[in-house]
Amino acid sequence: MLRENVESNFFQGLQGSAKVHYLRISVTDRCNERCVYCFPQDLGFLSKKENLLSFEEIYWTIFHGALRHGFKDFRITGGEPLVRKGTVSFIEQLTKISGVRSVRLSTNGTLLGLYARKLKEANIAGVNVSLDCLNPALYKKITGGDIAPVLEGIDECQKVGIESVKINTVLLRGINEEEFLPLIEWASEKKLVIRFIELMPISYTGKISKENFLSVAELKKRLEKQDDLEPLDYKLGQGPAKYFRMKKRNAIVGFIGAISDFHFCDNCNKMRLTSDGFIRPCLGNHLEIDIKPFLRPSVDPFKVYQAFELALQRKPPEHSFRENYNPGRVMTSIGG
Repeated sequence: MLRENVESNFFQGLQGSAKVHYLRISVTDRCNERCVYCFPQDLGFLSKKENLLSFEEIYWTIFHGALRHGFKDFRITGGEPLVRKGTVSFIEQLTKISGVRSVRLSTNGTLLGLYARKLKEANIAGVNVSLDCLNPALYKKITGGDIAPVLEGIDECQKVGIESVKINTVLLRGINEEEFLPLIEWASEKKLVIRFIELMPISYTGKISKENFLSVAELKKRLEKQDDLEPLDYKLGQGPAKYFRMKKRNAIVGFIGAISDFHFCDNCNKMRLTSDGFIRPCLGNHLEIDIKPFLRPSVDPFKVYQAFELALQRKPPEHSFRENYNPGRVMTSIGG
């Protein structure tokens, strides 16, 4: 069971916000969809249950490692995080910890209808939903799932008053190109922010090629022929997206260009904790630090702290996606 109280003096003397202050926490490598760019056909990558961190182990990793190094913002990811029993209760525990500024969730949206109200009650700061198209048949082709519960879940998030709901759309040349404007107009109508994300080499089945890769720069040029794009003079969230307002449609559109933007890593503020207990300083780099030996059979606070220290010291200045990168393991295993 998670401890409900933390000693307030533990946080005395912590310095102000560090450059790296954002930790993405994967709670599971399981998912109830099979997206073509993310989830491979071979399920051999799935972790054995005993290798997954318990919620208590994640809690102590955050407490002894992340918070003591100035991390303030956290995102719960998967796989699909809501397929793991207890995820919403864990989010509620995190939001109560002194030193935690925000906790957000990334999800495919299929279970949001069931959990939106509980997430609101848990003080979730925001929800990002993966949605690559509005066409039900195409959605089935891309994800293997049904779009209806996703759209219903997004509506439920807005109904219960979750403050920030953003849509994430992966750019797939030749697959969902006709969906971009309908998605933008739909998002604008619902007063949602939509972000377009370049395909990255993060899956055994998702190799980048000129046939499937579409850059955010190319998309931006296409949209500029349809509307005027004004850069926002304020930041939305903790991530790397660059945001614009489409004047005619009154839509806010973000672009995340990990491959084409050669300055993408300049202001990186994040690291990852995988569901099987590895600190990963960079998504596009194979370096990982196993912290399970410092959590089992009992927690060693100092070694957990040292593991984060080492990860921060060894965080690379930029990713390796442009260097014929072979992912090593898939996105659902690393954490979205």
